[in-house]
Amino acid sequence: MIVGTAGHIDHGKTALLQALTGQAGDRRREERERGMTIDLGYLYAALEPGAPLTGFIDVPGHERFTHNMLAGAQGIDLVLLVVAADDGVMPQTREHLAIVELLGIARALVAISKCDRVEPARVQAVRAQITQLLAPGPYADAPLVALSSVTGEGIETLRQALLDAQRDVRQRRLDGGFRLWIDRAFSVAGAGIVVTGTALSGEVAVGDTLVLGPLDKRVRVRGLHAQNQAAETAVAGQRVALNLSGERLALEQIHRGQWLVAEWLYAATQRVDIDLQVLASEPRAFEHFQPVHVHVGTQDVTGRVALLEGASLGPGERMFAQLLLNAPVQVVNGDPLILRDQSAQRTLGGGRVLDPFAPARHRRSPERLSQLKALASATRLETLLPVLLAHSDSGLDPQQLERQFNHPRATWVLPEDVLLIETRLGPVLFDAGRWQALKAELLHHLARFHEQEPDQMGPDRDRLRRFAGTALDRPRFISLLDELLACGAVTASGPWLHLPDHHVRLNEADEALWQQLQPLFEAAGFDPPWVRQLGHDEARVRALLRKMARLGLLHQVVRDLFYTDTMIRCLATMLLQLADDHPVIQVAAFRDALGLGRKRSVQILEYFDRLGLTRRLGDKRQIRPDNALARRTDR
Repeated sequence: MIVGTAGHIDHGKTALLQALTGQAGDRRREERERGMTIDLGYLYAALEPGAPLTGFIDVPGHERFTHNMLAGAQGIDLVLLVVAADDGVMPQTREHLAIVELLGIARALVAISKCDRVEPARVQAVRAQITQLLAPGPYADAPLVALSSVTGEGIETLRQALLDAQRDVRQRRLDGGFRLWIDRAFSVAGAGIVVTGTALSGEVAVGDTLVLGPLDKRVRVRGLHAQNQAAETAVAGQRVALNLSGERLALEQIHRGQWLVAEWLYAATQRVDIDLQVLASEPRAFEHFQPVHVHVGTQDVTGRVALLEGASLGPGERMFAQLLLNAPVQVVNGDPLILRDQSAQRTLGGGRVLDPFAPARHRRSPERLSQLKALASATRLETLLPVLLAHSDSGLDPQQLERQFNHPRATWVLPEDVLLIETRLGPVLFDAGRWQALKAELLHHLARFHEQEPDQMGPDRDRLRRFAGTALDRPRFISLLDELLACGAVTASGPWLHLPDHHVRLNEADEALWQQLQPLFEAAGFDPPWVRQLGHDEARVRALLRKMARLGLLHQVVRDLFYTDTMIRCLATMLLQLADDHPVIQVAAFRDALGLGRKRSVQILEYFDRLGLTRRLGDKRQIRPDNALARRTDR
């Protein structure tokens, strides 16, 4: 169990921990000189013989060091709120309490300290004050223990209350990836760099590789301590010290606010959707795009807040909002965060992360708000998936969902109405009904194209995607189209796509002219005649050849230069064979294989660029394997 103190300055938090544990704790020279806690202090002690070690985090109470208090409050299981009997409830008592409530810390104990300095009536008055303070919130039933760190009165009662709470602490999730916010970094002679923090999820072992963010740097765990004891593994809920090594890793690169995560989980972000609540004690409304300090984990980052359901948010109210941060963070669904004002002097409110990969566009659309409502009301990914997919026209990336929820895909149990669609860029999740509807919509748009262009065989893939106006990106659109091609709902004639019953034919005059021209094209091979060389009226020939290009029988490479479909397929085969030897195709290599000049070779390559068979890289080309010519030409 990890216990964190909270309370006003000089209310006896450090002295209480010393009386409770018998240890003086982490005291820096300037703290001893000034008689106050400035930064975080750490203690480990067994509350009774044979009990596991409990970690204690001593936080500063002065308002100037609230940012350090926030860094220490992340990841604790129980908050020990300390209120001095001689002072009673003070401003930082209220602010610290508001912070721990916003962070969602499950349990609290209240210690009424310095009881040796006052009369019993004063203790009862402070007890009533605290009861009134806690009544509206989640800690209304928190035990209150009157004590004195000097005389020892009440210390054993507090220790027993902590033991009772320790037995009820729930084990944190171990199935997710390891996550730790760094709160200290230092060097140990003979060992090297050591960082400490509270493990939020998963587990880590000596020899594991983690990612240090936001540097995106791989580091290796050389050794570790869990709850201040040497260990081979550490798990979520423990205070952990990790001895790290890495290529060109220096202590100067590491500081509080950075994080360590499992490699597959790393995904830094600067745009986060949250469920925001403004403190009821705020004197004015929270405004759209207001600048703030965001405290998440041990990190303090500035940014602005875009309200998603209105122009302002009144004291005590909630609303979906989007954080636009000035530095990257690593968060997952459910992570708590605190917002302070631009000058970092006052706590404004807080919230929980709903989506760490928030969209930049359509963030206020009804569909998006419906997704956020689902994210705010449920925590299990399997329960959320149908709702999220019902409001997603382009499907969901399972890798992004893994990172959003820290939930490895191997442990998912997908509902029956959720499909996993394979694309060339990886799998995508779709609602089964929505996937079928997208197929029907695409067939409708293809039929509409035939109505508008009856003398064309059909569009190619990219033209059909543009014509349909779909929200799908190209890889997902191609997977949708491939399913329609596989079941025969759509037919391909070369690169042209059409419905199976759609046919375009030449009239008798055009057929007769083509019979005269066809031998000239077949005899010419890779160097067909230009329109002016065919010995007929140029306008009539040009119109015929363009019609045949729309039928998929010819290909217009440049104006007045046409290749037969058979010859284009031969040229495609030549390119694929060149790519087998050298994946990056040089113009000179294609020119030599073709046996024609460089200009004609470039014209043909540019046509293949337009068809999508090749991707241009300067003066070079690469084959695009998802193109119909790449898959259908014999290699």
